This record gives sequence, structure tokens and C-alpha cells, in this order.
Amino acid sequence: MKLLNVPVIDLKPFRRGSEADKKQVAEAVDRACCDIGFLIIKGHGISPELIARTREVSRDFFDLPLADKKKVARPSIDVARGYIGVDEESLARSREPQATGSDLNESFMVGPVDAPHQDYSSAPAAGKHFAPNIWPERPAELRQVWTHYYREMGQLAALLMRVFAMALKLPEDYFDDRIDRHISRLRVRNYPPQLKKPAPGQIRAGAHSDYGSLTILATEDRPGGLQVCNAEGEWVDVPIVPDCFIINIGDLLARWTNDTWVSTLHRVVNPPANSGPETRRQSLVFFHNPNYDAAISNLVPDTTAKYPPTTSGEHLRSLYTATQNT
Repeated sequence: MKLLNVPVIDLKPFRRGSEADKKQVAEAVDRACCDIGFLIIKGHGISPELIARTREVSRDFFDLPLADKKKVARPSIDVARGYIGVDEESLARSREPQATGSDLNESFMVGPVDAPHQDYSSAPAAGKHFAPNIWPERPAELRQVWTHYYREMGQLAALLMRVFAMALKLPEDYFDDRIDRHISRLRVRNYPPQLKKPAPGQIRAGAHSDYGSLTILATEDRPGGLQVCNAEGEWVDVPIVPDCFIINIGDLLARWTNDTWVSTLHRVVNPPANSGPETRRQSLVFFHNPNYDAAISNLVPDTTAKYPPTTSGEHLRSLYTATQNT
């Protein structure tokens, strides 16, 4: 029977245990990725103080006047950097190009904070994956805090990719040289309190799947939260477990595994009507993406490939602009 709800998996035995412990964790992760594409991890080793500080400085940014936030606005739809305001994006459009209704959130995002050698980062195939980050003047400490958080998330993603390699019965280090110059994004979404009724069909974030290899999410237990569409086609709430991250795999990893693992539709719903200011919600989201030149082809033996080979960069480039309002 398939998992219909998101499981909680402890990474500590993988980080500090025996080979048998690692195998047990990998098997649990494999089942979650096959059945529902989501898992909740504890024992991840990330400092709670860093998470709290990143939340705090991000909230200070979103509390700035709109004019200040627009000083670091996203420069163009093909550059995944900067501020995006409420009503400027529709995630549902990545799956349904004709979808209507913009998402009720604002966000700020950065890309790699430690660019590799210029020969690699400026090569034609790199596109704009290493475009310069755009940092606000205020809060003054945001750049330092986000840079620290980005690096920690990169290390956690590398650990998860080692778990994934074992789950796929590959050498544990299989992905190491495919993610050592990753083109990941850190994006914080702020869901303002809903003090007026949304337009018909308009929600905080429309139903979508993520684009890359995996997503690491730290969010808050507030009204109007994350839901996942399970194998029965039912929308189920993702529980918020203290000191845990929510992990989901994206379209790229589903493609890499020939859809053996599922990149699951998910959405962020509206809070109940008249819930008041306490419905404000903030999510720290790290979208992990392999090196732009990492070859993406069927990893599952004895199966017929569903997709032609591509690269991480080409896959992501084809999806980034679909969700933006123009």
C-alpha cells in the first residue's frame, strides 16, 4: 500500500550510523519518494538559531515599505534574483499555461553565493544561472545571514543527494561531482495576512511541482498552509514538525529516475475567512539544482527511458519563465 501522508524520517542514523543504518534510512526515503514525493526530516544537523535568525532578518525585509523592496526588484523574467511582489506570479501556470489568478505572496531570492571559476560560470552554457545577486541595503545583516543559510542548505542538500544515491542503489558519492557547482536558489516567500476576501479561485500558491532535484523547506505553523496531492488524488495537509525540514523532490529528479520517483503537485491554501493578522506566514525555501552541465538521463536500469537526455541547465531554463506575469 502506498504512503498517503508525508512521513517523518530521522537522518541522524545516516549521518552517524553504520552502513546498515544508512541502508535503512535510504530504504525509507526511497519509499517516500516513490509514493508521495515528500518527506519530513529530523536529525539534519542545522542550527535552530540560524533558522530563527534567517526568519527574523527576512521578516524585517518584508516589513519594509514597498518602494524600498522594489529597489531590488527582479530585473527580468529570465533572471531568478530579487524581489517579486504580490500578484506578480502564478505557480499554477507552470503546469497549466492558461491558468488564471496570481498567487497571494511576495518573495525575495538569490542564487549561488560562491561562484565557481569564471571559465565555468561565464561559459555560454551557463546562461544566467550565475547572474549576480541583488542585495537590499536594509536590513544590513540580510546578506551575511542569507549567505550563511545558503551554504548550510547546500551542505544539507549534498547529504540528501547521498541518501538518494543509496536509495537508487547507486554508489553513495554518485552525485557528488554533479552538484559541486550547483545552481541552487534560496527564496523566502512571505504570505501576508488576508484582511480581505481573495478573488474567486485565488490562493496563496497555486498547484505546482518544483523544477529541480530537491527542495528544502522551513515554514511556520500558521493557518493557510502547505498541501500535497497524494496517490489517491486527495489534498492532504503537510504537518509542521518542530525543528524539522520538509523535503520534496522536483521535476528534474523525477525525470532522472524515469518517473520511478514522483514530483508531486502541491499548493498553499488560504486561511479560513476572517482569521486576522496571525495568518501571516513565511517560508524559507532552498531549491537545489545540480551543476548546469550535469547530464540528465534515465538512471533506472531495465526501464525504457521516457525522456530524451538533457542537462540540468537546459531543463531549468525551459521552466523558469513560465510562471511569471508579463
